[in-house]
Amino acid sequence: MRGHLHVRLIVAVAALVVLLAAIAWHVSAAAAKGRATQTIVVGPQRVIIDTDIGDDIDDAFAVSLALNSPEVEIDGITTAWGDTHLRARLVNRLLAQAERSDIPVAEGIVTHSKARFTQARWAEDGAEPEEHVDAVDFLLRQIAAHPDDITLITIAPLTNIAAAIDRDLATFRKVRRIVMMGGSIYRGYLDPGAGPNPPPSAEYNIASDVAAAQKVFNSGVPIYMLPLDATQIRLDEVRRGELFATGTPITDALTQLYHQWGQPTPVLYDPVAVSYAIQPNLCAMKSLRIDVDKDGYTRIGQGAPNVMACLESDREKLLDFIMPRLMARPKASK
Repeated sequence: MRGHLHVRLIVAVAALVVLLAAIAWHVSAAAAKGRATQTIVVGPQRVIIDTDIGDDIDDAFAVSLALNSPEVEIDGITTAWGDTHLRARLVNRLLAQAERSDIPVAEGIVTHSKARFTQARWAEDGAEPEEHVDAVDFLLRQIAAHPDDITLITIAPLTNIAAAIDRDLATFRKVRRIVMMGGSIYRGYLDPGAGPNPPPSAEYNIASDVAAAQKVFNSGVPIYMLPLDATQIRLDEVRRGELFATGTPITDALTQLYHQWGQPTPVLYDPVAVSYAIQPNLCAMKSLRIDVDKDGYTRIGQGAPNVMACLESDREKLLDFIMPRLMARPKASK
């Protein structure tokens, strides 16, 4: 009897040893899996920038900020509004100066623009490219190739974007989000004499093509809106001097473009949108329903929210983010 008990005890101990070994293996495997998960590096977010670069100077600052930000991978730059071919030449020259000619440039829909193309001479002095692809085709192809992965940064009238919606809404809705510089909700343009809180304005990017803006706001795509309320960040003389004295290829280009622009103080509307796309904590968002009226005003409406909007921003915090990046020496493409 004792022999049987001894055998049973040995069997039980052996089973316990096997069980403990199995538990130890699972624990170590789980720990290893946890370590592996923690070491996964998330790559930069894909972005396409739709810009009317060449009129105001802020577009050049915005594109340069994106070029010098490792958190974004620029899949392409599309030109919007007015002479989109000359705008594409300007982008090509800026990219060449930054040693980023690997980034595709696409020409948008040509329109009549009342704004003056202030930086046309700088664009014309660049090499004439053989050909640019069509911006609307390019947008839809990229979205289809990378569904739910592309952030579309719009810093121009929304003509190209609305055309993409008209052409293939199902594909367009696969864009991850739109980060938009546009609109005016509570505060309009801070023109001289307007006071610190001027009434809402018909902001340029929205009012230039009202029908296009209405389509975009009703598209069902997530929109993160950076209106005049949050984007009127002036680049003062001291910071301009620091920037233009840096002597990198990009700051040299910005210096030339600034002087062709021909006005004293840039307002960094568009760089605020790029900054938010890179670092969302720079601007708190509020969920709103925004409707675009026939005159291009972005009004708070009734119904389900269709945007997240930034209604105020911290000037110094934004400039502290933007300036070091603009002054950094960009990394050339591999």
